[in-house]
Amino acid sequence: MESLEKALSLRANKEYEQSKQELQELAKRNPGDAIIRYQCAWSLDILGLEAEAVSHYEAAIELGLPDEEAKGAYLGLGSTYRTLGQYAQAKRTLEAGLETFPDDKALSVFRAMAFYNLGQHNQAMESLLKIIAETSNDRDIQSYAKAIEFYSDKLDTVFTEK
Repeated sequence: MESLEKALSLRANKEYEQSKQELQELAKRNPGDAIIRYQCAWSLDILGLEAEAVSHYEAAIELGLPDEEAKGAYLGLGSTYRTLGQYAQAKRTLEAGLETFPDDKALSVFRAMAFYNLGQHNQAMESLLKIIAETSNDRDIQSYAKAIEFYSDKLDTVFTEK
């Protein structure tokens, strides 16, 4: 896979157009290679060619990827759908990724963005607040983590005295 290494090296050196060209050629010659299709999608995304990236992400996921690449592909495809205004498809894709990788916080954050775009503001806030409570190293946030998590799904609840 010398050509793949070359294409990834070009991308690492910010030679995005050359990397994209190499990866597109590799994808044409190896349409059944999930890694190449994923890397091709990623390179297209970097250049703002989201619509072209979609079919490569979809193929990579369908063909099967190792876990780390699969997480990236679900996130990349979900994010790409979102940037293209296909919010429901973005949410479905990110939720499919979360079915396989339920603890992946990045997938959850991107799903929260899709929730927002779909007008599901409560779900977006709940998700983000839980992530903040779970992952923040900020001492002040950690001192209130239980309260933040408790209120995350009760933002519209008014608590009255009994």
